[in-house]
Amino acid sequence: MESVTFHDLLAHLSSLLTNIPASCTILPSSNPPLSPSSSILPSRPIPLSSLTTYFSTHILPHLNLASLSHNYYGFVTGGVTPAARLGDWLVSVWDQNVQVHLPAETIATNIEVAALNQLVELFNLPRDEWGISGNGVEGCRGSGTFTTGATASNVLGLALGREWVLQRATEKKLGVGKGMSCGEHGVYECMLAAGVRKVKVLSTLPHSSIGKAASLVGFGRGSIVSVAKVEGDGLAIDLEKLQREVVEEGTVSVLVVSAGEVNTGRFATEGIEMLKSVRAICNKYGVWMHADGAFGLFGRALMDLEEQGVYKEIVKGVEGLELADSITGDGHKLLQVPYDCGFFLSRQKDMAAKVCANSNATYLTAGTSCGDDIQSPLNIGLENSRRFRALPVHATLCAYGKGGYVDMLERQIALARRVVRWLWNDDRYEVLPNEAGLGAAVAKTFIVVLFRAKDEVLNSALAKTINATGRIYVTGTIWQEQIAVRIAVSNWQADVERDGKLIEEILDQVSK
Repeated sequence: MESVTFHDLLAHLSSLLTNIPASCTILPSSNPPLSPSSSILPSRPIPLSSLTTYFSTHILPHLNLASLSHNYYGFVTGGVTPAARLGDWLVSVWDQNVQVHLPAETIATNIEVAALNQLVELFNLPRDEWGISGNGVEGCRGSGTFTTGATASNVLGLALGREWVLQRATEKKLGVGKGMSCGEHGVYECMLAAGVRKVKVLSTLPHSSIGKAASLVGFGRGSIVSVAKVEGDGLAIDLEKLQREVVEEGTVSVLVVSAGEVNTGRFATEGIEMLKSVRAICNKYGVWMHADGAFGLFGRALMDLEEQGVYKEIVKGVEGLELADSITGDGHKLLQVPYDCGFFLSRQKDMAAKVCANSNATYLTAGTSCGDDIQSPLNIGLENSRRFRALPVHATLCAYGKGGYVDMLERQIALARRVVRWLWNDDRYEVLPNEAGLGAAVAKTFIVVLFRAKDEVLNSALAKTINATGRIYVTGTIWQEQIAVRIAVSNWQADVERDGKLIEEILDQVSK
């Protein structure tokens, strides 16, 4: 096998990166079928120079530039800050397996706790309830871990909710101190012992990953029940509906609060008083409250700004989320770190271990007596073997701080709101959901713009027509049985003037 130094690898990497054009279309110009030979295993090694040629010729030209381009407005993909990219490169070089807390051997788990606590601060969550003890920080009651993304975090949220509601239900049936752990006994035995016939997942316009999570934890996609208000955009929680669902005999419930709906970017709650009412219902009837804040959670970074007026509606949508039992967030969205990275936070420290602990592998418990409060990640998350996802997070938060992230977010919001104003004032388009006036539409805009063309023929292929220009990329969707288009502003490089002009130019061009 060829002997290769890090200097050699950097040289090969540098030659590949020089092939990225300064200005280019977001999608590949063409994507021919992959050659059958690409699936054939070579019989002997090839030099890295040949592999570099293979990459530059057959692979890189046919990848999209969604993360690299500030004009990609499809999925909420985000980008990668320079600091996060540097951190990610170092992750590959040092190649830590962050599973067991072994502080005498590696500080990787300490860095993970540090990064999670930085996120707690970024999102203005109470440190005593949501912070994680360790690294000299004491008295915190929270727990957290890095995941592959919001989907995995939502699986954890529902799994912890399952553990909590069924343990409470069995204790209520069998007596104090006799509650059964779903992690030990399984869903069926716990439900049978508790006299529970169904577990319900209550939500309003939940992301598709909630259905996947419900399937994976044994509730089933059919367990999802809407508690949304009929009037308005169908996203706000109806407290009366919520109350009716949670009191149904023979059922227990997990509530998922949508903190950033995928089509509109809007929120399921309308301020701290509403969340207090939701929390009171959850406390009274034993409901686990999980917040899906994949990208909406980042609105909490705006809460301590002196000039909050312009973001009043956004702040109302995220204030009170500290009352949840667990929270999902995505790193590869508005945190601007590489795929794949999500995070999961809970203020019920012991619950994750009841669900995720490795109970029969003595060699994996080597880090449980280190004299500090840091939990081994493999016992509080889905994975045992884990990439060092915390390092790019820690790197970018250290480099840019809260101020840097607020600046990114303000530019993204300003660009989205500029697009809303332009669409509203152009009689060829309609902003969705329908609002009483432009002021309300702008105030409720976070980072997602939802709209349609009034001409039905144009609207039927609007997303495809826009993307055919190769200059910006959007996604098509369905909103209230109508074909619509979504512009999701999520890249850290967003520039209100530059990008706003381009979007307006394209929207004007395709509608002529």
